[in-house]
Order: sequence, then C-alpha cells, then structure tokens
Amino acid sequence: MRTIQMTLDEKLIKEVDKIVKELETTRSAFTRAALRNAIKNIHASQLEKKHRNGYEIHPGNKDEFSVWEQEQVWGDE
Repeated sequence: MRTIQMTLDEKLIKEVDKIVKELETTRSAFTRAALRNAIKNIHASQLEKKHRNGYEIHPGNKDEFSVWEQEQVWGDE
C-alpha cells in the first residue's frame, strides 16, 4: 500500500471520524471502502449508460420478447 495525502474539509473529517469510531475502524480503512464503492458505482453507471445508448441506437421491437412469455412460470397457474 502507498500512503497519500488528501485535503478534506473539517465537517467531512468530523463526520468520518464519528462513523469510524462507531464502526471501530480507521479513517484509512473507511476511505478505502468508500473509494472502492464509488468506483464500483461509477462503473455500473457507465455500463448502464452504454446499455441505454445501445437501445437508443438499436431499439427493441415490441414483440422481441413475447416468444418467451409462454415459457415463463408465473406461479398463479
């Protein structure tokens, strides 16, 4: 691991310190987890955007999935 320096505002530091105390962890561990979650969310958003753009370029037709409706088990039959 590398040590880095970050600049954070005082309010954010106080909030983080309160949370890490409750979670019995450290600022570093909390920050690593927060950054991993942020990266994961950004990747998910990018994939959703790519998926949305694909459907805008090649929209599905209304009957595209109807063939599968008879295969679905809805549990009310």
